Amino acid sequence: MKITVDDLSGPETAAFLAEHVSEMRSITPPESKHALDLEGLRRHDVTFWTVTDDSGTIVGCGALKALEDEHAEVKSMRTASAHKRSGVASLLLDHLIGEARRMGYTRLSLETGAADFFAPARALYAKFGFEPCAPFADYRPDPLSVFLTRLL
Repeated sequence: MKITVDDLSGPETAAFLAEHVSEMRSITPPESKHALDLEGLRRHDVTFWTVTDDSGTIVGCGALKALEDEHAEVKSMRTASAHKRSGVASLLLDHLIGEARRMGYTRLSLETGAADFFAPARALYAKFGFEPCAPFADYRPDPLSVFLTRLL
C-alpha cells in the first residue's frame, strides 16, 4: 500500500469522500456531524492523504488540520468497507502521527462518534495512545461525540 498527499482534484478521491460524508450523515444528526466535505478539506490549514492499494484504488484516507502552532486535529479518517480490519487504518494513523511530529506538532486531538458504529475507531485510537479529553477548538459538549487527544 502507498500513502500520498492528495490534492483532492481527482474524481476517485471526490467519490470516496462523498461516500464518507453520506455515511456520516446517515448515522449522525446534522448538529453532531463534523466530517469535512471536499471544500472543507481543501483549506490551507488541512493536509490530506490517501492510501491506495497495489492497483491504485483508494482504500483509505485521513487528514491533519492545524489548530494552533503545536496542536493539530485528525480529520476524515476512513477505510473502504471492503478493507476494514485489514490494517489500513493502523497504517494510516501511524503515518499521520509521524507526519504531525515532522510538522512540529506536539499534540494531536480528534472527535469521533459515541455510537456503537464508531467503537472500532475508538478502539484504534486508544491503541495508539489517544485518551478522552474535553472538547477542543470550536467543538462544544455533545453526547454523540467523543473527544480524544494525545501528546506526541
